[in-house]
Amino acid sequence: MMKQTALITGATSGIGRATAHEFAKHGIQLILCGRRQERLDTIEKALSKQTDVHTLNFDVRDRIKTLEAIASLPKAFQNIDILINNAGNAHGLDPIQSGDLDDWDAMMDINVKGLLYVSKAIIPQMTERKSGHIINIGSSAGKEVYPKGNVYCGSKHAVLAITEGMRIDLNPFGIKVTAINPGLVETEFSKVRFKGDSKADNVYSGYKALQPEDIAEMIQFVISRPSHVNIADVLMFCTAQANSTIVNKNDS
Repeated sequence: MMKQTALITGATSGIGRATAHEFAKHGIQLILCGRRQERLDTIEKALSKQTDVHTLNFDVRDRIKTLEAIASLPKAFQNIDILINNAGNAHGLDPIQSGDLDDWDAMMDINVKGLLYVSKAIIPQMTERKSGHIINIGSSAGKEVYPKGNVYCGSKHAVLAITEGMRIDLNPFGIKVTAINPGLVETEFSKVRFKGDSKADNVYSGYKALQPEDIAEMIQFVISRPSHVNIADVLMFCTAQANSTIVNKNDS
């Protein structure tokens, strides 16, 4: 069987990096995308013992750079079987009346438009081959809206709607489309959201949050189903979390 090739955005930390490690264990050839070249180099070095790795350094917000980077892939990496749209962020946690326009732009540009740019660069070869699997990393914030989550929740609701639209439009081509929607996952996510404020340290204290590896294992499960099975939509919480606002914290 030919080696599968996966492209992962936001591969330099958190869920993206954990997924790269998980895929490498299964011999999947990797295209790792991110904004931090030195981190990409570190991951490439670690994983190239297990599989072939190619890195692409670009920001998904930049439409031209995104399209150019993916077009620049060497021949051995051009046929992408699995796309993991993982790059995403949350900026700020403000009520709508005091929200920051730059924060709003960042969330819409990365979570929604970035996902679309990367998908646009890759879907045509999947439709041509009539095969492929697209996994969009959404969020429990795409299933419900919580106080001060306004625009972030809006961006993740959009991811879910786009995922469902992809599944419908790509259905005639036999392409699988999946949304994986995690709740609280212990990553650099909160540091970004709170802009390095110490508030970020409290987000994951007093309970055991999901770990990036938990999501990576779910992604591996989803891509390894038989060809007639598509896991369309997954909502994942840690045991301590009931929904976006209820977390059972035991600070002892």
